[in-house]
Amino acid sequence: MTRGPAPAQAAKPAPAQDVVPAPAQDGEPRPMRADAQRNYQRLLTAAAAAFAEHGADDVSLEEIARRAGVGIGTLYRHFPTRQALLEAVYRDQVEAVRAAAEEQLQSDAPGEALAAWLRVLVEFSSTKHSLTTALLATMDKDSDLLSSCSAVIRGAAEALLARAQEGGAVRADADAKDLIRLVHAVNLAAQYGPTDPGQRDRLLGLVLDGLRPQPVSTG
Repeated sequence: MTRGPAPAQAAKPAPAQDVVPAPAQDGEPRPMRADAQRNYQRLLTAAAAAFAEHGADDVSLEEIARRAGVGIGTLYRHFPTRQALLEAVYRDQVEAVRAAAEEQLQSDAPGEALAAWLRVLVEFSSTKHSLTTALLATMDKDSDLLSSCSAVIRGAAEALLARAQEGGAVRADADAKDLIRLVHAVNLAAQYGPTDPGQRDRLLGLVLDGLRPQPVSTG
C-alpha cells in the first residue's frame, strides 16, 4: 500500500524578544495613493509643529493647512474634524516614541540607549500636555486611545530600563513609572523658564545622573 506524504510539522515558535506594542487603532486604515500619503504626513508634521509652538487649542486648521502646503479641503478630506486631527497627531507621535524604543533596544550599550530614548520622550512630553488637555475636552482619560498610548510608552520604558539594569548601567531600584513621571516633571519645570532653552537638557542630565548605580556603603 502506498503511503501518502507525511503531515507537515508545525513550525517552532520564534524565541521571545523585547518588543514594544504599537498603539491600538480603531479599524484598519484604507490604503492611500502616494500623493495622498505625502499630504497626510505633511499635515501631521505641520500640526505637531504648530501645536508645540502655540498649543493645541490656539492654532487654526487653516494655518496648519498653510504650513503643510495644501488646501483646507485636503485637510478636511483626511481629518473631517479637529478632533480627528488631534487624535491622529497624538497617535503618530506615540508611534514615533515606540519606534525609537525599538531602535534603541538593538543597541549594545543599554545605558546609553535608555538615555537616548528618554531624550525622545522629553521632546514628546513637550507637546503631549497641550494635546492631552485638548483631547480630554471631548473624551475620557480612560479612553482606548489614551489608555493604549500610555501602555505603549510604559512598555517602552520598562523594556529599555530592564536592559540597562541587567547590564549594570542603571541602579536596580529604578522604576519605569517613576522615570516617566520624572520626564514629565522636567517638562513642567521647563515651562516656567521658557527663556532658558538649555534647562530641559540640564534637568534631564540630573535625572540620568540619579539613575547611575550607587556606590556600596562600607559602613
